[in-house]
Amino acid sequence: MKFKEKLKTNNFLITSELFPPKGTNISLFLQRAKYLSCVDAVNVTDNQKASVRAGSLTMSKILIDNGIEPILQITSRDKNRLAIQSEMLSANIFGIENILLLSGDHPSVGENPTAKPVYDLDTIQLIRTAKILENGFDLSGKKLYGIPSFCLGAAINPTLKTKNLQYLMIEKKINSGINFFQTQAIFNVEDYKKFLKKIKHIKTKILPGVILIKSIEFMNRIKTFPGINIPNKIQDRIKKSKNVLEESIKICSEIISELRLFADGVHIMTIGMEKYIKQIVENSLK
Repeated sequence: MKFKEKLKTNNFLITSELFPPKGTNISLFLQRAKYLSCVDAVNVTDNQKASVRAGSLTMSKILIDNGIEPILQITSRDKNRLAIQSEMLSANIFGIENILLLSGDHPSVGENPTAKPVYDLDTIQLIRTAKILENGFDLSGKKLYGIPSFCLGAAINPTLKTKNLQYLMIEKKINSGINFFQTQAIFNVEDYKKFLKKIKHIKTKILPGVILIKSIEFMNRIKTFPGINIPNKIQDRIKKSKNVLEESIKICSEIISELRLFADGVHIMTIGMEKYIKQIVENSLK
């Protein structure tokens, strides 16, 4: 069963993600991909953190060739509307239907801070572009010969202080044609419950993010990101643990175990530590 079909079920869905290689050697990418047979689909990031990597479209095709269903990430940071439409059509030719549409991190935060951003389309326009292609036309109104079919995803951040803006954006994205959402990492399940109560009328599947903390330094870095709220109790557990990674695996499993009681699924981010995903998922069932 494909991911888009699973979205129509009551299954607890699990997605994860892989970073394309920084270079042409894909051996490590393939090695990490082997650990992801326990998830329903895998995001392939698009020059995440505004750093140069192999193309997400190419690596998504490699996942398909290896029996793994990808979720292609497309950002508007690096591409104008011509390139974006072309990439969407190319993806469908390869059999890639799942696309996560994002604006992308600004180049100023990445390895090439003087790079010129594009942002020709915002996220709502990205979604509408995909829907126009599905209707058999491009943005110029020209007819397509062969019509694509997509399963479209978008990102939301349930812990941002500007919650009213988040609620408005969720509504806009759904009205534009989104099929599922993935969220920024959450550490406080009660906060996520409160967020869902505000949008209980929404039927679109939402997969809250859970991130594996690899080190104290990593925790201190991500807690400064907008919308990341790590409770003091979790920070103390990490700081006092004899083995940070082992404790973080427990924390991820505990969060997922709680989410299983009411959430649509989960998006697990391990950032190079994919070999622990199966353990995290299995522990969440205990």
